Amino acid sequence: LFSTGAADTCQVTVTQPRFQEADYSTHTVFLTCAFSASGCSSSSPNILWFRFLANEHEDLCTPGCTDHQKYKVHLLSENNISLQINDLTVDDNAVYICGIAFSNSGSPRSKQTGDGTVLMKTEKKNSNGKLIFMIIVSSLLFLYSTTVFTFFVVYKKISSGRKIFQAIAQELQKQRYAEHCQQPDDLEDDTVYQNR
Repeated sequence: LFSTGAADTCQVTVTQPRFQEADYSTHTVFLTCAFSASGCSSSSPNILWFRFLANEHEDLCTPGCTDHQKYKVHLLSENNISLQINDLTVDDNAVYICGIAFSNSGSPRSKQTGDGTVLMKTEKKNSNGKLIFMIIVSSLLFLYSTTVFTFFVVYKKISSGRKIFQAIAQELQKQRYAEHCQQPDDLEDDTVYQNR
């Protein structure tokens, strides 16, 4: 009679990683879950897995898995478990919640869940992005080289035009100088001629 009044002190704590990313080439992923139990019976707890999609909740393993090909629960050590997800696709992106329940305990803390692990499988990157990037870079390099070439040609034409202009200016200056130098001689001759 006295044992019926004893308090049930079973207390469970569950921890999960917050985020797990899987590359697009990954086909199988393992989500881990750790728990600690104090004051609970020595019997094995029920291991539960749920997932929350955008608009719905789904029981995966409660405790038996709904799809044995897709999901498997592994006991890694006494207090560490994992959920194996096979044939992983982007449709499996969701929040996965691990739950531990000591069903033979009446304590409200004997059944606990973790905060959940966000599983994110990346989609295969489209190679069009790289192709577009290469086209843009090639176009920019083409524009740059065309601009530099055009500048070089124009500069050459301007500098050759300057040289021609300088040559013409020098030639004109020589002719003026020559005319100026010859003019006094002609004047002298005219003066002499007129005086005679």
